[in-house]
Amino acid sequence: MDFTEKIYKKDDSIVYRKIADEFIMVPIRQNVGDLESIYTLNETAARIWELIDGKVKVRKIKERIVEEFEVTPEEAEKDIIEHLRQLEGIKAIVEG
Repeated sequence: MDFTEKIYKKDDSIVYRKIADEFIMVPIRQNVGDLESIYTLNETAARIWELIDGKVKVRKIKERIVEEFEVTPEEAEKDIIEHLRQLEGIKAIVEG
């Protein structure tokens, strides 16, 4: 299956907040005092996170990123795939 046809959903054990100008993700399944389990996202990564809803295909997320940021479709796809793999790695998202 083409990666852009996949759909992802957020894991319920992740809390996401914008604090001042920073976007922060905290897995609540781990020890809150463990600073290694707190993740900060740049603006693009935060937008990707916001667009993940368990219904939208990666292709549509890519289209939105290309519309909203100054990036080529190829760059957007490469960055989105890398970001989604990182999110899978920390168990913040699951395919579904």
